[in-house]
Amino acid sequence: MDKYIYQDNLQSERLYTRFITPEDVEIWTTFFDEPECGKFFPTFGLPNARARAEHWINRGLTRYEEKTYGLQSLINKETGEYIGQCGLLLQEVDGIKELEVGYSLLRKHWGKGYASEAAQLFKNYGFQNKLAESIISIIHVDNIPSQQVAIRNGMTKEKQTKWNDLDVFIFRTKL
Repeated sequence: MDKYIYQDNLQSERLYTRFITPEDVEIWTTFFDEPECGKFFPTFGLPNARARAEHWINRGLTRYEEKTYGLQSLINKETGEYIGQCGLLLQEVDGIKELEVGYSLLRKHWGKGYASEAAQLFKNYGFQNKLAESIISIIHVDNIPSQQVAIRNGMTKEKQTKWNDLDVFIFRTKL
């Protein structure tokens, strides 16, 4: 992972991406307002959805600055509607730096294939640009829908571990 290339405006069949902005706090607050959405994420000790969204977006902007990749906003090409976030993330898992493809969608867009479409887009981007020899997804052990997305993205469950005080599975795919 010596090479760093990261761009936005990636295109899939139904989506395009853009880097997140501070203005995304508003829409991302609605994500954390949904109990089903935020339950698999660390709370960071923050008191409410707005504070979690601000932390989340600021952390993403810091990732861009630090060149550790970061999630990008997913926008529906046809309608311009905000769908969620997906992207590559440089993570440390069990003391090893790994490139992750992460994805989170607003609740109303679940079950429509957007997560799989976006995850495949970023996996392919990572491999096409030779950013890593393997890519992982870190998924809470109880988050069955996200595990199914990882499997559709050609990943296999490698192990269970602790990450950010959460019990997670590591799914992996190789170049």
